[in-house]
Amino acid sequence: MFSPETLLERSDLFAGLLARARTLARLGKIFAAAAPVGLATQARVANHRRGVVILHASNGAVASKLRQLTPRLAEKFVQNGFECNQIEVKVQPTRREAILPLPGTLKPLSHASAEALTRRIRALPPASPLAEALKRLLERAEIREKD
Repeated sequence: MFSPETLLERSDLFAGLLARARTLARLGKIFAAAAPVGLATQARVANHRRGVVILHASNGAVASKLRQLTPRLAEKFVQNGFECNQIEVKVQPTRREAILPLPGTLKPLSHASAEALTRRIRALPPASPLAEALKRLLERAEIREKD
């Protein structure tokens, strides 16, 4: 029985594709080792052609920082035997990041703040959109017992 990799290597059509996938995987490992941990998880090697390595960053801030690191990254690629004359960084969020909002953090409200909000809610008209929003805020908030 042949492994899928062996079958792909035997096909002229897929042998080139498999070699390209291996090259990109090696570049990805080099990038992951050379980039700071926070950036390495937010970007990936997308392509390599004619000495140009293309990186996809999850957002503009990551892309900006990667652009500052391109000389160091290019040096690492060259040290590992890859032709690298230029690094292009493009913002390309992953599908999951493009769809899901970032999770928020809930910060606890002081007891005094909760009481002040309750007084404000009582002072507003009952059907007021602001009163409804403040009620939802209080329902979801963690309220500290002592200030």
